[in-house]
Amino acid sequence: MSKLIGITELTKKLNLINPENKKPLNYILRYWEKEFKIIKPKKINNRRFYDSKQIEIIKTIKFLLKSKGMTISGVKNLLHSNINKLDDDDFHSLKAGYYKEIFKKKSKLILEKINNLKKHGKKNSS
Repeated sequence: MSKLIGITELTKKLNLINPENKKPLNYILRYWEKEFKIIKPKKINNRRFYDSKQIEIIKTIKFLLKSKGMTISGVKNLLHSNINKLDDDDFHSLKAGYYKEIFKKKSKLILEKINNLKKHGKKNSS
């Protein structure tokens, strides 16, 4: 069984946070849940929990809406046509763009950790 993540934890992981008060914007996920029927969190004690498959779908939706500037109806159409059918080999496809963004973020995080280790040594690294 895959690990379930609560709505607040997922919102933080997706960096959907109010810049002023640093509170997670859970309402965005609840709104997307209404708009995209493909998002079906498990409800336990009336709280929302998401598994890894749901998280990937939500990450894709966020990427298409926020990074690619698509509309909600455009994302719905794309998801309805099944994003997995997009050409994996096409360097300019939306799916390739999604994976490039993930790779870029992870590479940047690794580089920051390496620089932190170089600067402060092993003791102060997180």
